[in-house]
Amino acid sequence: MLAACASRTSLVSAVSSATTRLDFPAGFLWGAASAGHQTEGNNVASDIWLLEHVPETVFADRSGDATNSFELWPADLDLVKSLGLNACRFSIEWARIEPAEGEFSLAMLDHYRNIIEGCRARNLAPLVTFNHFAAPAWFSARGGWLNPSAPALFARYCGVAARHLAAGISHAVTINEPNLLLLLRSIGLPQFVRDGISRMLDAATRQTGGERFSALNAMKWQDIDSAQINLLTGHRLARNAIKQARPDLPVGVSLAIIDEHAEGAEGPRDRIREELYGAWLEAAKEDDFIGVQNYERSRIGPDGRLPQPADAVVNFSGTEVYPASLAGAVRYAHRVSGRPVLITEHGVGTDDDAMRARFIEHSLVHLHAAIADGVPVLGYTHWTLLDNFEWIFGYAPKFGLVAVDRQRFTRTPKRSAAVLGQIARMNSVTTQVGAWPNQ
Repeated sequence: MLAACASRTSLVSAVSSATTRLDFPAGFLWGAASAGHQTEGNNVASDIWLLEHVPETVFADRSGDATNSFELWPADLDLVKSLGLNACRFSIEWARIEPAEGEFSLAMLDHYRNIIEGCRARNLAPLVTFNHFAAPAWFSARGGWLNPSAPALFARYCGVAARHLAAGISHAVTINEPNLLLLLRSIGLPQFVRDGISRMLDAATRQTGGERFSALNAMKWQDIDSAQINLLTGHRLARNAIKQARPDLPVGVSLAIIDEHAEGAEGPRDRIREELYGAWLEAAKEDDFIGVQNYERSRIGPDGRLPQPADAVVNFSGTEVYPASLAGAVRYAHRVSGRPVLITEHGVGTDDDAMRARFIEHSLVHLHAAIADGVPVLGYTHWTLLDNFEWIFGYAPKFGLVAVDRQRFTRTPKRSAAVLGQIARMNSVTTQVGAWPNQ
């Protein structure tokens, strides 16, 4: 399997004499990103597992064994290394570490320490997310991030985990996309989807016997603003708890950022940006870096978001794929926060892997231009290593550099993996990428 990946590098075109080579900074991090619930499998103490199994679930599939990465993580790290990457972003699972309130599993902490040490043994920088959406079911049964005690409970968990794990971590992310629901609310989910989420949460409330069940990526619309207050506090307390364990460990938060383009006056766009990112980019000024997760752009007119171009290249959900959006989001996040940027996610959900390969190259040419203009970018981690469980969409969307047979759990690298790996080995991208529509 690993040899097959190496042979695929021959698919990458040789650089011609007429092509400009764009070098990235020395020490640039090139990685693939993943999340525990989406890959490990059988995260049975988590809130998402519970939501997948209530009769009123809106999840298209149950996560089940996922990609069995809880057992196969050594092979996954070998795969990352074989691709030519030098970093691996993954999450530790709160529900495994603290399956019941106040009961911390040393065995699970050791499991994640083994993964961190496995990264180090392969010369991969471990980029560790302390919470990637999924939380313990007991936490969400008590209201999740709506509970006034949520920030302290999260910080306690982060402190325990950091004391066990921080020595080997390269960069720590407290919370993955805490602004996601703000963004989804702004885009406007159909009412029937919102109603389905509400019914699912009500069913989980009945099943757990609490007052209200609420998850980070499944929440009633009227609760989003209250949760944001606690999430901001939780991030700050978690950062402090991690720093107490290891003061020199770089800590940040990762935000979902759409690259908003003003069509005409900038005021409408700027108001949307302030609602979606303002408080978080202000909070990030106290962090060591800002994590940027970008998948799309949006054009903003006087009355809000405009339809995408009729001839746009689109992903699995029909949303425009626009390579320049990554650099736009990076420039914006750095300009407002003043922090160095770590690209913690970027990718495209599509069955067309040739398009994914072109998208990576085009996006990195634009990213290099931002770096050349003085934006400090620490690294790029692609979402995702493996085709995996994509939350409510189940297993249908394909974001992976590597295909997975979910019956045998075999991994098969795609052409896009060879393309990104060659870029990482060279620490450069070339301008020989051709044209992209509408850009």
